[in-house]
Amino acid sequence: MKKLLFALTIATILFAGCGKDDPEPLPPTIGEELQGDITEEITLDATVTYKLVGTLNVKNGGVLNIPAGTTIKATKGFNSYLIVEQGGKIYAEGTASAPIVFTSAEAEPAAGDWGGIWINGYAPISGGGTGTSEVDATLPYGGDNAADYSGVMTYVKILYSGAQSSENVEHNGLTLDAVGNGTVIENIFVKDGADDAIEFFGGTVNVTNLLVVNCDDDMFDCTQGWSGTLDNGYGIWESGYSSTESDPRGIEADGNLDGNYPDQSGQSNFTMTNITIKNSSDYIMDDGIKIRRGATATITNALMIGGEAKNLIDMTDSKGDANTASVVSLTVDGATSTSGDIKTNETYNDVKIVSGNTGADAAAFSWTGYGF
Repeated sequence: MKKLLFALTIATILFAGCGKDDPEPLPPTIGEELQGDITEEITLDATVTYKLVGTLNVKNGGVLNIPAGTTIKATKGFNSYLIVEQGGKIYAEGTASAPIVFTSAEAEPAAGDWGGIWINGYAPISGGGTGTSEVDATLPYGGDNAADYSGVMTYVKILYSGAQSSENVEHNGLTLDAVGNGTVIENIFVKDGADDAIEFFGGTVNVTNLLVVNCDDDMFDCTQGWSGTLDNGYGIWESGYSSTESDPRGIEADGNLDGNYPDQSGQSNFTMTNITIKNSSDYIMDDGIKIRRGATATITNALMIGGEAKNLIDMTDSKGDANTASVVSLTVDGATSTSGDIKTNETYNDVKIVSGNTGADAAAFSWTGYGF
């Protein structure tokens, strides 16, 4: 089998010397251990089980192709993660019968074993300009290209990921930094992850068919001006779930970063439809849905099943409440609140608990093998 090696792996890329009549040098290939920089087009081999042994950076101009059925196991550590930088591309194109699997290399895997997947794009963020990635402050995200294209991720499992090195440096299962709506992200399964399952930092990207199970913090999180859509999202806490976080939620949405920029233009204005939040545990959710800090939410056909939450819906925050133009339609099936069903400081005419919502379509997740 041809071995593949990256520039910053323990292996060395070898180029043959080229004279006038010499053939073109062969492109670098990749070894079974992955880390370092991808600066050109690289294709993995689905028959190989790869080990992610450090940070893998898809640089500007680099392309990482991951075929259906590929498995990548990450060694334990905060720095074991994959990041697609601005201008880089990822094509992780699994299928329902042959999904791509990112998981822990540990014999007894657990949440937080590795650092997850990051994509940095050129789409707008609140206030305009750029931000820098939580995981690497040298890597920017943001710009003015709403249609920015970072590639395709479909039928991908992200297992045992996420980490937190400090209050402001956290890894999620999938982190989308200013990712544009040209990028295709659909059919994603995030399970047993530390911190959030998914977090949007600005951008315009749309996500379809997202199943998250037993994330340590929020199921669905956005901030810094995200203006995309999430269609068919199902979040579950299983029986026996507990959290190390102080305020895990079903949905958490901020208009601007950390609520510190209330006067910025381009605050989060997003849409979520066909959403289920299910709590089968005894752990009390901080809020089922929390919209705050200038965010405008349009959440329709949402369903909350079982368990307890401090509030089913909370539109308030000490750093600024949600925009009063927000729309939330939530049906409650067996869930209860300890502090009040809907918490508000202002008038929200379209934030309601209603009957009849059906939530997410679980059949869309049959490819994961998860038993609902």
